[in-house]
Amino acid sequence: MDDAALLIAELLTRRWLPRSHRLVKRALVDAELFAQVEQRLAQSGLRWMDSIYADHVSVALLPAAAGAVLGEAGANANNNLDLPRDAQALLVVLWALIVLPKRERQTSRTLDADAGQDDLFPGAKPLPPARSASPVLSYKALLEDYGPQLGKKLRLDANLKLLERHGFILRRQDEIAEGPLLDVLLDYDVLAPRILDGALADVLARERAMAEEYESNQPSAPVQQAQAAINTED
Repeated sequence: MDDAALLIAELLTRRWLPRSHRLVKRALVDAELFAQVEQRLAQSGLRWMDSIYADHVSVALLPAAAGAVLGEAGANANNNLDLPRDAQALLVVLWALIVLPKRERQTSRTLDADAGQDDLFPGAKPLPPARSASPVLSYKALLEDYGPQLGKKLRLDANLKLLERHGFILRRQDEIAEGPLLDVLLDYDVLAPRILDGALADVLARERAMAEEYESNQPSAPVQQAQAAINTED
């Protein structure tokens, strides 16, 4: 079995592979190997799914094959995982809260640790990986902010488990993080304008305003140092 066949077999078996995987790394720099992989996938009605902003790669159906494979569901191929409507809504909300700010940090080459620091050459920095640029959400905050609209705790918990099983998110106790497929299978160029200019525009604007207000109310570093000195003297 050659490397192209082995890579495809692993992708089909595991559903996604990290970009750090030996064969994935080679395919991304070896034009001949990548062409072989794409050709063989296409012969099976599949296509390579990749994003420089994501840490994983995957495969998906070619548009031409979707109708034949999914039958009547082909018209609803964006939901061939049979996600219920509230799970689809939750997926879009999580995508907006995780991928949009992550993409902004990546394109501006900034991380939380760099906030407030001037950089004369931001474009010269390497693209931050998803694992360091992706924000982590609080389950309690998600439940409080969106629970009433997404079926309350019982449905929210069930749909979070469903999305985690499909690789869209990762759960770590009270934290919700980006999963391997969240920024790979959802088309940023299609979804981002619809969210930023559409359904969630007001919500995102309100959350951004609240975050800016919170930051503006925080004392600056000199003020914090002065307060610390006063407390020490007391």
